[in-house]
Amino acid sequence: MVNATQSVAHSVHLLPQTKQLRALHTIIRNGQASRDDFVRHASRIIRQLIEAGLEQMPFEPHQVRTPIGHVYDGLRITAPLCGVSVARAGDSMEAELRTILPGIRLGKILIQRDKVTKLPRLYYSALPPDVMNRHVLLFDPMLATGGTALAAIGVLLDAGVPEQHIVFINLLSAPEGVAAVRERHPGVRMVTSSIEERLNENAYMLPGIGDFGDRYFGTDVAPRDELPR
Repeated sequence: MVNATQSVAHSVHLLPQTKQLRALHTIIRNGQASRDDFVRHASRIIRQLIEAGLEQMPFEPHQVRTPIGHVYDGLRITAPLCGVSVARAGDSMEAELRTILPGIRLGKILIQRDKVTKLPRLYYSALPPDVMNRHVLLFDPMLATGGTALAAIGVLLDAGVPEQHIVFINLLSAPEGVAAVRERHPGVRMVTSSIEERLNENAYMLPGIGDFGDRYFGTDVAPRDELPR
C-alpha cells in the first residue's frame, strides 16, 4: 500500500493514511470479519471518500449572516451534481451519498466481463437526462485492472459528460488500474482510500479485501456459524 509520505499523481487523491483509517481497513480486510462489521466499517470509509470527492467540485464564495448578525465569508458548490454507481458493488456507496445529499439524482451502469472475449460488456445504463450538465461522482469500490472503470467512464463520455467533470471514487485501487485510467482519461480525478501493492496472476489485489460486493451484500460463502443446521 502507498503511505502518506509517498507521492501520488495529481489526478489521484489518496485519503490521509491516518491511524483511524488504517484501523478501519484492518477490520474490513480481516477474512474472519462478520458481515455486520464489514458493512458498518466499510460505510465509514465510504463516507470519508464521498466527502473527499465533494472536495473536488467547483466552489464559489458565498456569504451568510450568522445568528449574532455578523457576516461569514463561506463557500458553496456551484455545479449541479449526480451520483452514478457501477452495479452491483457500487450500489453499496449510494446510501452514504444520500445521507450527505438527500435529494441527489442517481444513475446506474451495469457492466460485466464477457465469458468468451473476457472484455467488459455494457448490459444496462440509466442516467439522469441532463447528466451532460452535471459533475458526476462515479462509484465502484474496486479498481483492479481498470477495464470496468474505463467502460463506465466511456458510458459517461458518450452521454456528453466531459471527463474533467468525472470524479471516480473507489475504496481500493491497484496501481495497474490507476495507470490505465490515467493513460486513457487524464482529466478524470480519482479518490481512493488505499493504493494496493499489485495484482496477482488472477487479477486480485494484494493485500486486498476479497470480493467486496459478495462480502457487503452477503452473497459470499456463509461462515460456519451461519450455515443452516
